[in-house]
Amino acid sequence: MRKAEVKYLDRTAGWLVQDEEGYHFLYDQAYLESENPKPVSLTLPLQAAAYSSKTMFPFFDGLIPEGWLLDVAERNWKINPRDRMGLLMNCCADCIGAVNVHPVLSE
Repeated sequence: MRKAEVKYLDRTAGWLVQDEEGYHFLYDQAYLESENPKPVSLTLPLQAAAYSSKTMFPFFDGLIPEGWLLDVAERNWKINPRDRMGLLMNCCADCIGAVNVHPVLSE
């Protein structure tokens, strides 16, 4: 199992988990209860229940670099281009835009 913290404007918005069943995104309860929370994506509206998918959610997949920048990431971190969660956790801590993804190393 791999887990990442998803931040929206530097606030913990939720958690993205990859396990043997696929991918799961769950909004953080404190974020949902905060004043004026915003969804991380229009495709992932605010809700208390987890979203689940067999494949990486398109919104998060879209944060992963492409082209020559993806080649650089693959070479530097020796990540298989098919390892979407690995790429997301290594390349998306400082994305352009409001959403960033940070690996959770252990719990």
